[in-house]
Amino acid sequence: MTATQTSDVYYDPYNVNMNADPYPVYRRLREEAPLYYNEPHDFYALSRFDDVDHVLADPKTYISGRGGILEMIKANIEFPPGVLIFEDQPTHTTHRKLLSGVFTPRKVTALEPKIREFCARCLDPLVGAGRFDFIADIGALVPMWTIGMLFGIPEQDQVFIRDRGNESLRTEAGKPMEAKIDTGEAFATYLDWRADHPSDDIMTDLLQAEFDDETGTRRRLTREEILTYMAVVVGAGNETTNRLIGWAGKVLADHPDQRAELAADPTLIPGAVEELLRYEPPGTHIARYVTRDVEWHEGTVPAGSALLLLVASANRDDRRYPDGDRFDIHREFRLGLTFGRGIHYCLGAALAQLEGQIALEEILKRFPEWRSTPAPPSSHRRPRSAAGNRFPCVSPDESLPVSDESLPERIP
Repeated sequence: MTATQTSDVYYDPYNVNMNADPYPVYRRLREEAPLYYNEPHDFYALSRFDDVDHVLADPKTYISGRGGILEMIKANIEFPPGVLIFEDQPTHTTHRKLLSGVFTPRKVTALEPKIREFCARCLDPLVGAGRFDFIADIGALVPMWTIGMLFGIPEQDQVFIRDRGNESLRTEAGKPMEAKIDTGEAFATYLDWRADHPSDDIMTDLLQAEFDDETGTRRRLTREEILTYMAVVVGAGNETTNRLIGWAGKVLADHPDQRAELAADPTLIPGAVEELLRYEPPGTHIARYVTRDVEWHEGTVPAGSALLLLVASANRDDRRYPDGDRFDIHREFRLGLTFGRGIHYCLGAALAQLEGQIALEEILKRFPEWRSTPAPPSSHRRPRSAAGNRFPCVSPDESLPVSDESLPERIP
């Protein structure tokens, strides 16, 4: 049996109104149906911290190779090599090792001056303007410039690349997304040019890297693997940090006393970013494919099931975080699940945190006070719903700028 047989709680990841504020439903799930089954969409869900943490730490029972999004698991699609977040061992170990050197603490820290310059470039023209959009005016730009710089993508082409990636994450409100994989063809022109013109960037590093694959063969990455790598990293780097900055605007508008503390004492900002990531994670849940029958809370999740891990619910579990629905920049931080756990812990976590910290520092220097102005519901652009992602509404127009540019014919 499942917990839903003794509770009338209903959770639907495709319900737009429910996703606008899912936390009351999450609380009921944690208390009344810690193992939840949704019959219409045929998936199970776990909502408590310890349960989600356990699943993420067991990649053999709960695999990523069938996809980390509900629709992908249901579609039973085959992933091309290089989709790191949707790979299992030993292939995942091989590919992750190649990218891990890109995001070392030393390399991430070295990016600080450039990220700060990007923030100033966004914010200085807004001083005295009276209002600005946390998402369109800084959240959509700083991550784009940072990731573009790391990959060596010309700046005049970065908006096109970002918007193309963003559109692949959208779906019609209230409906499942189309299960498809971005194979990175948007980067083909850049990659082919960089193969003949090496530089100090990630693209060149991937082109020149030699490694022993899962079969023991010494080789370089194929063109297709590199393109897929790029699609994964660029998409994640833009989308996740954008949401972090957007939620900073909304949450701190709702908590002006704590915002004033941060403006007065910037040393509190790193802890505040950790709390923001716990309180409003950029992605609210992750899916896994279950390889064998497993028992949870007096119920059975059969082999072959899709299991949704409600990360945003786990991050507010009172069992882990006392008074978890309360935002508190002074909270004694303990490792949350926003960036995952175990072999799939987010490689770019340190970079996202650094970008969030610098952005918040630079915003508070110029704008120590602000208030949130909600956008009309009709203007909302929805991310893929089964990924569990929500955009905060922090200005009259939260939609991102759209570019009509096409791929360039040359690389400067």
